[in-house]
Amino acid sequence: MSNNAHVARVDMKLEVVVIPVSDPDRAKQFYGRLGWRLDADFAFDNGFRVVQFTPPGSGCSIQFGVKITPAGPGAAQSLYLVVSDIAAACDQLVARGVRVSEVFHPGAPGANFQPDGSSARLSGPAPDHASYGSYATFSDPDGNSWLLQEVTSRLPGRVEPAATAFASVSDLASALRRAEAAHGEHEKRTGQHDANWPAWYAEHMVREQAGEELPQ
Repeated sequence: MSNNAHVARVDMKLEVVVIPVSDPDRAKQFYGRLGWRLDADFAFDNGFRVVQFTPPGSGCSIQFGVKITPAGPGAAQSLYLVVSDIAAACDQLVARGVRVSEVFHPGAPGANFQPDGSSARLSGPAPDHASYGSYATFSDPDGNSWLLQEVTSRLPGRVEPAATAFASVSDLASALRRAEAAHGEHEKRTGQHDANWPAWYAEHMVREQAGEELPQ
């Protein structure tokens, strides 16, 4: 295989994560109840079946079915679901009949991967809702576990600099609310009304998503 640095880079986009389930119909009902988009449910004469769902705003989907993985049901653990407002995400799941853990933040590195009830999980969101710091968990009927993580601004280098984009109305609204709150502090510091607030909001939202220093 060539290691030539001049060879063009080929994008490799994570498209699907396979999760092992014991009853595809039960799993289909569960993930449908979450409000995830059903993309496919194909069954074949040889017994193979594939069901695909995509979480709202996600560029990656999940697949489960029959003859799709040798892993035992429930083997998929701590699959990340990034949200911009963890309290709202938990409320939405509860409204759909899903049992969700309380919101917590790690008291020690790696505590987010420890079982529910661990003493290393500290109750409540991270102080000041620090990005990457607040979590909650839930599981599907087979025990495959999902880890909600609140991310409001990315670390530098985590976002392609070419464009600013929001995956959903909810994400955009959350970014606007954070910009509004930050702009209010900005006006308090300056002691005057900022008539050019749209440009300030826009700069805040672009910098936040790119993981750059936020405007003051």
